[in-house]
Amino acid sequence: QVQLVESGGGLVQAGGSLRLSCAASGRTFSSYAMGWFRQAPGKEREFVAAIRWSGDSTAYADSVKGRFTISRDNAKNTVTLQMNSLKPEDTAVYYCASTPFLQISDLVRSYDYWGQGTQVTVSS
Repeated sequence: QVQLVESGGGLVQAGGSLRLSCAASGRTFSSYAMGWFRQAPGKEREFVAAIRWSGDSTAYADSVKGRFTISRDNAKNTVTLQMNSLKPEDTAVYYCASTPFLQISDLVRSYDYWGQGTQVTVSS
């Protein structure tokens, strides 16, 4: 059974930073791509960022490109999302997700395990 546990969410003012972490267990972590998604109230879950199994390739949604950075530590089974220059429109529940594939995907349906989510609130 794969388990993903997010941490690091909270309340921050616009322009501030937060760092989200996801601890994974139950799957050979280093063999699969990982992603971050977010869901705001009344909206569909949307792609934020993803990282290839080896960490040498990443992808970002246009809305966060240049502000967010995804990284992973395969020795510690963790994936991290560093969020800088936060905007009120970044407010959402952020989810860590695991895919059974090596390569990056920005599709919700490509991911088979999800964390419980962590709330990020950016005040104006």
